[in-house]
Amino acid sequence: MASHYEAPIRKPLVLGDKGYHDVTVDIAAPVEGRANKQWWIVFSIALLAFLWGIGCIIYTISTGIGTWGLNKTVGWAWDITNFVWWVGIGHAGTLISAVLLLFRQKWRMAINRSAEAMTIFSVVQAGLFPLIHMGRPWLGYWTLPIPNQFGSLWVNFNSPLLWDVFAISTYLSVSLVFWWTGLLPDFAMIRDRAVKPFQKKIYSLLSFGWSGRAKDWQRFEEVSLVLAGLATPLVLSVHTIVSFDFATSVIPGWHTTIFPPYFVAGAVFSGFAMVNTLLIIMRKVCNLEAYITIQHIELMNIVIMITGSIVGCAYITELFMAWYSGVEYEQYAFLNRATGPYWWAYWAMMTCNVFSPQFMWFKKLRTSIMFSFFISIVVNIGMWFERFVIIVTSLHRDYLPSSWTMFSPTFVDIGIFIGTIGFFFVLFLLYARTFPVIAQAEVKSILKSSGERYKKLREAGEPSYKIERRATATVETKVTDADSDDNISNLLGSLGTFDAATDVADDLKEIKGVGPEMEKTLNKIGIFTFGQVSKMTGKEYDLLDAIVEKFPGRAQRDDWAGQAKKLNKKK
Repeated sequence: MASHYEAPIRKPLVLGDKGYHDVTVDIAAPVEGRANKQWWIVFSIALLAFLWGIGCIIYTISTGIGTWGLNKTVGWAWDITNFVWWVGIGHAGTLISAVLLLFRQKWRMAINRSAEAMTIFSVVQAGLFPLIHMGRPWLGYWTLPIPNQFGSLWVNFNSPLLWDVFAISTYLSVSLVFWWTGLLPDFAMIRDRAVKPFQKKIYSLLSFGWSGRAKDWQRFEEVSLVLAGLATPLVLSVHTIVSFDFATSVIPGWHTTIFPPYFVAGAVFSGFAMVNTLLIIMRKVCNLEAYITIQHIELMNIVIMITGSIVGCAYITELFMAWYSGVEYEQYAFLNRATGPYWWAYWAMMTCNVFSPQFMWFKKLRTSIMFSFFISIVVNIGMWFERFVIIVTSLHRDYLPSSWTMFSPTFVDIGIFIGTIGFFFVLFLLYARTFPVIAQAEVKSILKSSGERYKKLREAGEPSYKIERRATATVETKVTDADSDDNISNLLGSLGTFDAATDVADDLKEIKGVGPEMEKTLNKIGIFTFGQVSKMTGKEYDLLDAIVEKFPGRAQRDDWAGQAKKLNKKK
């Protein structure tokens, strides 16, 4: 009976012939390698958008809030819409990591890191809008309950805006600690693989002395569970408090008790859609298709479909309660949303949030990468329209027809919003280049039960210790294939050949990164001396990777040529 048996109906979460070292190499590659052309293009666009937003913020602060499209009737518009939208997006990251960790869901392990980072960066964007809306952001500390020595103003604890400050700061703090705790094993992995002393020192500081001992792992798991337990109620409380900004008022369309659960469901809905968007991009740009699989995308789509249906039920409940209440102002507010001047926004919201997720009932569509990417963007557009409809259409028709007005955004409104999107992607792209985007230690923990290679071995009824032997045999076969003869000839043409009659073979294991198996592989190719290895350049490194097809980029990253030159001089 094979160990770690798992029912055959379970699809593997890690595809391909991946071993433990392969996981390390694949996940470390985006951090250790150079950014590709696509990364620089996207980063440049995001940076330009961010700089545009900075310019609009400076213009707003120096001139005044009058640069926005607000008026006496519509006192809130794009600023609070964007604030609630960003807070909502930030919810799903912690939800994925915390709730799925508590329920021991293995599929979270390839996607939780990007989701947690998304939470941090989204909350940063959300926090910008209340500060800017204050008009004097340098007095933002007035929202904190500080002693009167810092000013005569004391905070109003009855204000939901004050509780926004408490909720978001607490949520950001817990999410940041949760994210950083999960990163410690990955920082240690990058630290141990680093070649440059400065890089090694930086990652040593970031890893907080992680050594990988059993005691480290015990504390890691305990702290992760405690933080998950703290973060889970925060997912519910933060957006509940955000909904109180509206529900505690007497404005028709806002004064409703369904807002707290409605806002939480909408936040999870939009957050999962943004996570899906980022994951589909990351799996392609960082070559992580083996770890972020179609199955992960499908499971995310199922959550989007369920939460989208919950949001649709909330819309229907709102309409029913407006009719059942018999209050003409409430009835008019919802009639105005559907048939008034902003009807296009209402029906865009309904189409994007209620109708589009229903396509996910079809397996062929929810397992399509391009369709999933399209729907995830549509959902985020729809959730922005939801906040816009709730805020603007409820305000622009007041109790008095004499104060009825329309809201139109200015270029400053649009610029600040685009700037926050640019800022978000700048942060996320920099994160992807400096931090591992997948929790490699956690992926390794499920490899034997959810890895494709291990599943095939179990189905054959063989013990797991045969895996490495098979991998070694595969590599030895590859370097003797006829297809690689041309590459070997080109490589030895640059490095020179070894003549056993006149030359003496060196102990290549003295080179960091060359173990006994790799030395045997190099000898099979015809590389025996430090002198040969010292002649390697980028071209030769590429040829070696093509021949061996194992540990790609390792030779160049560890600078085998530089090491070999030093060892050759010592002889």
